[in-house]
Amino acid sequence: MTKDFKNVQVGEPLPELRLPPVDRTMLALFAGASGDHVPLHIDTDFARRAGMPDVFAHGMLGMAWVGRLVTQWAPQRALRSFTVRFVAITHLGNAPVLSGKVVEILERNGERCARLDVQMANQFGQLKIQGDAIVALD
Repeated sequence: MTKDFKNVQVGEPLPELRLPPVDRTMLALFAGASGDHVPLHIDTDFARRAGMPDVFAHGMLGMAWVGRLVTQWAPQRALRSFTVRFVAITHLGNAPVLSGKVVEILERNGERCARLDVQMANQFGQLKIQGDAIVALD
């Protein structure tokens, strides 16, 4: 089903995206796919020596999930900008819950666009990432 962007309104929510809990396999696969082999994300001993209780998710993995939320609502070709702020660490066992809503309809470079507030929390409602995206509606 194709979304009808002519009727998008301020306050409209994006469909929530719930993902499985972060585990070591997920982190290892992301490290391999992204080339981000920072030991804090894949080496428990290293993470503990650094004062962390264990490894934790890459920030860019969380950002990718937020991007997935946006591109499941609008086609990737409509994405005009996308920024995030990393608020807190996403620990092993955290199950990402991604949500967003339309906060503004605006014109940008001659296009009708929507500004979205997007976020990722865990299953306990603890905010991990806040973001903003601009999506063309034409």
